[in-house]
Amino acid sequence: MKYAVSASLAFVLLYFSFRDVEWADFMEGLKSCRWEFILLSMAAGSFAFWLRAVRWRKLLLPIDGSITRITAFNGINIGNISNFVFPRIGEFIRCGVITRRSEPVSPDDPEHKKASYDKVLGTVVLERSWELLVMLLLLAVVVVGGFNRFGGFFVEQIWTPMAQRLDFSIWWIVAVLALAGAAGCFALWRYRDTNPVFSKVWGIFRGILQGFASCMKMDRKWMFFAYTAFIWMTYWLMAASTVWAAPFLSDLDLIDALFLSLVGGLGFAVPVPGGIGAFHFIISLALSGIYGIPTELGIIYATLSHTSQAITQIFFGAGSYAYEALKK
Repeated sequence: MKYAVSASLAFVLLYFSFRDVEWADFMEGLKSCRWEFILLSMAAGSFAFWLRAVRWRKLLLPIDGSITRITAFNGINIGNISNFVFPRIGEFIRCGVITRRSEPVSPDDPEHKKASYDKVLGTVVLERSWELLVMLLLLAVVVVGGFNRFGGFFVEQIWTPMAQRLDFSIWWIVAVLALAGAAGCFALWRYRDTNPVFSKVWGIFRGILQGFASCMKMDRKWMFFAYTAFIWMTYWLMAASTVWAAPFLSDLDLIDALFLSLVGGLGFAVPVPGGIGAFHFIISLALSGIYGIPTELGIIYATLSHTSQAITQIFFGAGSYAYEALKK
């Protein structure tokens, strides 16, 4: 049922994205694109997979020093392709890839691994939280620094419609969720030793915290931040390459490409398989709302960007899955 709802949401967003498209203009726009820049974007995306794997491995090494770069790389790729099946399930599946390849705690106990699933999940929570924080900080810098250029889009297209559709204050929702979370944490702590269910949940939660704390045990911590900078440079290059590929976007500069990259990241945060529909909708909305780009041309950019990266993810994901399946 969750997948049906998610797929339905993707279909609805695709419909709203493509409903006003003139298909003759759409095809003409595709024919005018320079495909060598799309290949450059795909190459940048491939390099981003490797950089993400190396950065993730920095968090995993304090847990299990035997984790190799290729294992982390395969975990990233298999997770990416899994997100096309069900949104965000890839974050859990890549944990299983690492745990499967981890060394046992001792030769006499092969079932218990050094990189247990809950610990690896903790590193994923840390990595994704850090990635979200960096994206929001960059977005804030770009919007505030160019408010006359980008601010109107967020105020008119996102904030105002959201505020109008909320019948009651969002802070009540936050308060209720905070109270429920506090009550759940208290019950978990209070009955962790007496209730078997709470005991099991507490063990998982403790493992996640141990994985989350792995950042404090990293060697050369500055490399984690350096990898993050390089990753976002590749994201920037991916967006810029797609802009260069589209002659009808010749007026856009590198700051505009960075803005589109960040806005596209918000599209991928919507719980639909592989960002399908949500990415197209928000990108075409941004191009029309800020730059006055016609819908059919904005959809061309969104389609080129999303499809090229989807092909890259599927290619590397299938290759990594075959590698892990055949490796003894």
